[in-house]
Amino acid sequence: MLIEQPPLLLRLLYPAALWRMDKEDKSVYLTFDDGPIPGITPWVLDVLDKYNVKATFFMVGDNVRKHPEIFQMVKERGHRIGNHTYNHIRGFEYRSSNYLSNTDKANEYLHTDLFRPPHGHMRWCQYWTLKSKYRIVMWDLVTRDYSKCRNGKQVFENVKRYARNGSIITFHDSVKSERNMKYALPRSIEWLLAQGYRFKIFD
Repeated sequence: MLIEQPPLLLRLLYPAALWRMDKEDKSVYLTFDDGPIPGITPWVLDVLDKYNVKATFFMVGDNVRKHPEIFQMVKERGHRIGNHTYNHIRGFEYRSSNYLSNTDKANEYLHTDLFRPPHGHMRWCQYWTLKSKYRIVMWDLVTRDYSKCRNGKQVFENVKRYARNGSIITFHDSVKSERNMKYALPRSIEWLLAQGYRFKIFD
């Protein structure tokens, strides 16, 4: 649970970040990290279209540079875009000036006011600078679709166990998540709809 649903102590590290939306609203916010990736992101878009669901894609700048046509496809289908750095780097492992420059470089392609740090890692000075430029979006439920220790059914069970009003739910449109995500995503959407949840994107 400490991974799937971050505890209060972790949420307090970045108090201005969005971890969960309105607890009184029976809605969830579906998000995807690490794309765009050929063969994976387009598949996600088709699934979302099937259920008339909009989502937010936190994209890696270099992936957008390499696959601009998929980036454009995401925008044209009405989804929200977020910054996930240019090279998917961990804030703790870089000097703040280099990390912030990497984020700025990504936004030359993305042009967004949303940011999610890869792995959820930011130094305090990085966080304070970034929150003046972006709405920092973390998560209330990480599905762990990327985990080699999980299968698709277990990823789906994470959604069923931890989803709640206002949850920001994180999947990954990436190669390492492909098998688990392709099993769990459509089933998760169907289950959430059956429970009466609406899907929203960030204003």
